[in-house]
Amino acid sequence: MTTEALLNRIRAARGEIAPDLVLKGGRVINVFTNEIIEADVAIHEGAIVGVGDYDGPEQFDAAGKCLCPGFIDGHIHVESSLLAPVELARAVLTRGTTAIVADPHEIANVLGAKGIRYLLDSSERLPVDFFLMLPSCVPATHLETSGATLSAEDLIAFRNEKSVLGLAEMMNYPGVINGAAPVLEKIIAFCDLVKDGHAPLLSGRDLNAYVAAGIGSDHECTTAEEAMEKLRLGMHIMIREGTQAKNLQALLPIVTPATAARCSLVTDDLHPRDLLRYGHLDRLIDLAVGEGLNPVQAIQMTTINTARYFGLKNLGAIAPGYEADLLVLSSLQPLRVEKVFKRGRKVFDDGAITFDFPGFKTPGGLSPMNVKPIDEPAFAIPAAGSRIRVIDLVPDQILTKCAILPAPVRAGAVVTDTERDLIKIAVVERHQGTGNIGLGMVRGFGLREGALASSVAHDSHNIICLGCTDGDMLAAVRKVVSLRGGMAVVKDGNVLAALPLPIAGLMSDRPLEQVARGWEALRQAASALGCRLPEPFMALSFLALPVIPELKITDRGLVDVTRFAHVPLFIT
Repeated sequence: MTTEALLNRIRAARGEIAPDLVLKGGRVINVFTNEIIEADVAIHEGAIVGVGDYDGPEQFDAAGKCLCPGFIDGHIHVESSLLAPVELARAVLTRGTTAIVADPHEIANVLGAKGIRYLLDSSERLPVDFFLMLPSCVPATHLETSGATLSAEDLIAFRNEKSVLGLAEMMNYPGVINGAAPVLEKIIAFCDLVKDGHAPLLSGRDLNAYVAAGIGSDHECTTAEEAMEKLRLGMHIMIREGTQAKNLQALLPIVTPATAARCSLVTDDLHPRDLLRYGHLDRLIDLAVGEGLNPVQAIQMTTINTARYFGLKNLGAIAPGYEADLLVLSSLQPLRVEKVFKRGRKVFDDGAITFDFPGFKTPGGLSPMNVKPIDEPAFAIPAAGSRIRVIDLVPDQILTKCAILPAPVRAGAVVTDTERDLIKIAVVERHQGTGNIGLGMVRGFGLREGALASSVAHDSHNIICLGCTDGDMLAAVRKVVSLRGGMAVVKDGNVLAALPLPIAGLMSDRPLEQVARGWEALRQAASALGCRLPEPFMALSFLALPVIPELKITDRGLVDVTRFAHVPLFIT
């Protein structure tokens, strides 16, 4: 800021010159004092300069309306929306979100530094700020094959980017507490910046060690007891309510006058259908208020609390010196966004976006699909015992259990047993052309016939497939390969529904409405095959995530997450 600009800001605040814009007579939500006050809000050169009594050449009558800071999502994966940054910005802007903090470890595990650069470049000059936390776990673990490896030195190359805030969720918590050198190098490289955590069920001395390493937050808590232990050790708790993991109701009891400032509401993974149908952080606020939380406190957890944790000193409040990112709400309960201002400029007004989005040409070569040729026998599992480990789904969570069950065997091979809801699952490596295929069984989908396949499979994003016959599994995988990334539902070798994801096999370049229609077609097709899960592809995508207990699967086989090691399918 120049001396002249600062002087103009001071003069406008004092009323010596007229501010550019005045929102008159609104009910200002004060996130510092947890109250709502009636006042004018004066805006000059993109910043708020005064809250009180002001006049100016351009005025908006806000009488009877609530004025609220723009919402900030403190933990979201752009890739999980299946939308390119420009389309995600369009979608969340209408819901009052003016900033997000993204962890690009999905695209980085596919494309490495090239993926981070794509997100940085494609999110510039948008009416939603995209802040990035640099991915700490590429590859996520040594138990899978990813498309890239990022060392501490690779990450340091992005440290000085203006939108980079720190180091993203440290999923490799065993590496932290056991002092793995590459993990510690990354923590040391970002010792002066924010470092997010990811430590499901970690407790006691191991949790103390994790926090002592400098990890500042956690978004994986599933019980109030777990969250309170982490709060007591100084962690910032991100209460997650996304498409697959829904923790808000269980965790809201931790929010008290003493702890509220160290809690945020985040989405983490939010798919297009939910985004279109239910909204973004506005929905989380409504849910929290419905559970008994004070509306202003819920707004604090999507604004100032998040801004303070990340060191975003000029965001998250309506007060002098803060950027003029604010909302006009026609209703507080339920929350309804009428207008959105970004740095003092109106970008959304009564249902219409008023911002001219910049064009961005997606570069080529962003969806590697290096799959070694496979045929139907590749999915066969020869019987090698009478009992097997089965991935057991936990409703509304990304946690799973490990069930030990009698193996469904026919003609000397393990087969799907729909009567017991035991379905064959496979992960096909797509980055290095290794030919790796991890095979296992899962319970909880209810699939009766056909197959599902997807190139969205956290975090290495190989092709994950679930099916009742080996032939349909092969057909579904081949469809994903032919799309150069995407999702497919197959029955009797015929494709019932498919959604192309040409950006890294993770994201579409189409608008939200089109992607949501494609997503809904996949859901309906899966339901017609007997699948009883409301979001089967979301549930499927997390079964390849070997940092979330208890039993998962990668291209290299089954993983016992508690032991952080591969285990055989058969119990001998």
